[in-house]
Amino acid sequence: MPTIGSMSPFFIVSDVTRTIAFYMDKLGFDVGHREPEQNPFFAILQRDGAMLFVKSGEISPRPNHTRDPEMRWDAYCYTPDPDALEAEFAGYGAAFSAPLKDTTDGLRGFEITDPDGYVLFFGRPRER
Repeated sequence: MPTIGSMSPFFIVSDVTRTIAFYMDKLGFDVGHREPEQNPFFAILQRDGAMLFVKSGEISPRPNHTRDPEMRWDAYCYTPDPDALEAEFAGYGAAFSAPLKDTTDGLRGFEITDPDGYVLFFGRPRER
């Protein structure tokens, strides 16, 4: 049976260079690709099995919460150990838009908002 190996969000950003710096410095991502090398308008950021595509252009960023306040997350990032990941990100000086907690949706995790307002939830289903 055919499978899907992963799915990657694609964010429209205001400044690819600034976005690269944030994801590298605060979240430990690497740059898999950027185009062009100097002053890029497109990049692929990677960490472990996660990838994020970012591109700048004529259209402004539109995170989900700007269209519907009830739909906060732009990406769900599964991690088997959100407590350890939260501690790592805190060590990088990342600011959390929602602290590590057990959510009402049955998840355990935390939120980080990137420079363009995209909200990423890092977590997993709660253990029962």
